Amino acid sequence: MKKKIVSAAVWGLAVAITGDAWAADEKPAPAAAEAEAPAAQAKKLWSYQPVKSPVIPTVKQQDWVRTPIDALVLAPIEAKGLTPSADADRAAFIRRATLDVLGVIPTPEEVDAFVNDESENAYEKLVDRLLASPKYGERQGRKWLDLARYADSTGFQNDNNRLNMWRYRDYVINSFNQDKPYSRFIQEQLAGDELWPGDEQALIATGFMAQFPDNSNSRDLVQRKYQIATDITDTVGKVVLGQTLECARCHNHKFDKISQKDYFSFQSFFANIAPVDNIPAKKGDIERNYELQQAKWEEATKDIRAKQKAIIDTHREEALKYHKERYLTDSRQAIFKPKEQWNAQDRWVNHRLALVTDENSLESFFRERGESTDPKTYNKEIAAQWAELEKLRKDLRKFDDLKPATSSNQISAMTELGHPDAPPSFVFAVGDHEKPLEQVEPAFPGAITSETPDIKPLPFSSGRRSALVKWITSASNPLTPRVYVNRVWDQYFGKGIVTTVSDFGKAGQKPSNPALLDYLANKFVKDGWSVKSLHREILLSSVYRQSSEYREDVHQADAENELLAVFPRQRLEAEQVRDSLLAAAGKLEDKVGGPSVYPPLPKAINTVNVNFQNDPAWKTSKDEHEHNRRSLYIFTRRSIPYPILDSFNMASPQEAHSKREVTTTPLQALTLYNSELIFDWSKSLAGRVINEAGEDEEERIGRLYQILFSRQPDDAEKESLQAFLNEQESIIRAKAANGKFEVNVPAGVKDKPLGDPVRAAAFVDLVHVVTNSNEFIYRF
Repeated sequence: MKKKIVSAAVWGLAVAITGDAWAADEKPAPAAAEAEAPAAQAKKLWSYQPVKSPVIPTVKQQDWVRTPIDALVLAPIEAKGLTPSADADRAAFIRRATLDVLGVIPTPEEVDAFVNDESENAYEKLVDRLLASPKYGERQGRKWLDLARYADSTGFQNDNNRLNMWRYRDYVINSFNQDKPYSRFIQEQLAGDELWPGDEQALIATGFMAQFPDNSNSRDLVQRKYQIATDITDTVGKVVLGQTLECARCHNHKFDKISQKDYFSFQSFFANIAPVDNIPAKKGDIERNYELQQAKWEEATKDIRAKQKAIIDTHREEALKYHKERYLTDSRQAIFKPKEQWNAQDRWVNHRLALVTDENSLESFFRERGESTDPKTYNKEIAAQWAELEKLRKDLRKFDDLKPATSSNQISAMTELGHPDAPPSFVFAVGDHEKPLEQVEPAFPGAITSETPDIKPLPFSSGRRSALVKWITSASNPLTPRVYVNRVWDQYFGKGIVTTVSDFGKAGQKPSNPALLDYLANKFVKDGWSVKSLHREILLSSVYRQSSEYREDVHQADAENELLAVFPRQRLEAEQVRDSLLAAAGKLEDKVGGPSVYPPLPKAINTVNVNFQNDPAWKTSKDEHEHNRRSLYIFTRRSIPYPILDSFNMASPQEAHSKREVTTTPLQALTLYNSELIFDWSKSLAGRVINEAGEDEEERIGRLYQILFSRQPDDAEKESLQAFLNEQESIIRAKAANGKFEVNVPAGVKDKPLGDPVRAAAFVDLVHVVTNSNEFIYRF
């Protein structure tokens, strides 16, 4: 309780002191140092040079140009003696755009409405509808969460729950749906607690920094501080600036002009931040329901917990001393120092100690004294107490079902604990925190800019990160807009203008179309960092509208399709596969936001007796509607990736995941074909088709194709599927003749006689086979 009061008081201080915090979107960044000479600018790496507004080239096929993007893409196509591809048909386009923008397939009704829309602005209306959908924020949010290494657990061997983190996920979704300026989006995530201390959402935004994998059992708290700061430094460098700063931690960067001193000077911006996990959240329905459920658990377990406390109280001071003594020497120096003598480093160490110390931590004293084989350590009385504590812990676990599974009434954030003074930062020899060399102050990498940070300490924080984000999001920073627009381009075309999307250094690839990259970056900033405007222009371009049909002339001249004379086909990402299957089956829930959910796991995965420091490994949600939520709401446990998503290359939350891998493996085909869950969705899809198409089998096949592929089957496909249906009926009928074969019939058929169950079962198999086709898991 004392720990909670202290942390809440620190947050209260920050909220109260708002006068010195600047509003990042109201005040300009500090003036840069004197402009560098043109010769010096020219010597810089291309990505460090200022973003320029390129001259839009004149092209022959002028009627193809809908936006400047098209002219910039078309010019090199024409220079190669090629022409762009014709427009994709409307049905293919809406399927493509809906999957890209929303992450799910469109409904047949949406396809028909667009195909039959004869108005001049049909494409504009479609794109605006997609960008206005709440699903847009979910899709773009998932892309950002990859970069943020988002997870609902800590990782390492304990992999403890982080039940507050869903608030950060929802913040990201809402930010994209609100078209929050990207500049403000970055400012909030890196310095929201400093810039807007009274804004709960800005505080939640700092959860970006708090996503680091964590080991609560670490016995070197000084090292843990360094590891956390390193994770944040590397992530910001990679995600926001497209720089491999981590390569300069142990030695000067081997490719880029980034020194060890640059690295640790940049890390110094984060020297004073610490995770705080118990800030009270504003009370809403989720928080009130959590408190009601938590109260039920507390009432049911109060006697057990009182007995545990009574035992621990008999040796509490001794147990706490034993717990503290288990930390390494440099940690103990801070832990056993009187509070009035603490410096900034000591303050961090003791805050961390309080964060990871609970009643379970003190039980280790009883275990040591009760299980020791050393007569000097063993204590018979304590051994009996330890045996009782073990029994009580088992009794307590019997009430796990009463505990709130994934919700909370608190916020996880990163703050500076209400103090402006920061621990000193040093260059560490070979990156070893026990080998400090020269002391450094916060500074930007000299190869990128000659600007110096304008740091203005606040009463409750150092002000360092405020200075950092002013530079990161200033119009003079060439990296931030280039890196982000390149990520969006990569999302739509499967390959960035810079293919190494998180490495804009010398070891990374140069842009395939520098003028296009600078046009997008320059316009992005001029448009007020509007992410939706960026998406809209790309979606309405002729480049995006092209057909993906194979062309031999393009293949011969540009085998890798670098010029984009043909639209590139892409395999769907893991979440798109699962969510589109659910949408096709008519089962996808539209609810946006809220605590993470636990859909069922395959029976082969044992989670019953697996606990992570008293947290159940997987607690399947009781509400079946929760099982059918979008994939980004599935509880992300670092040690147990959700199997269907894992098979299709879901992002790893261990570090910033820059780009989804695309593999083709037997496991993917086996997952789609053999998964009981996916087969159940096929039964529901079969039932939906029957409900919507009626009794005519040809109509059913047509409706199935409309749902899955946004088109009608051709005559050859109809003939082939009809033959499969007849053959499969014969196979099932033969197997069912002995009465031992279970027949799977369509699910959810309403107000219609099912007819012959064997024929119906054959139709389920047909649906399952079509669902397993390449055409479903690709977008064209």
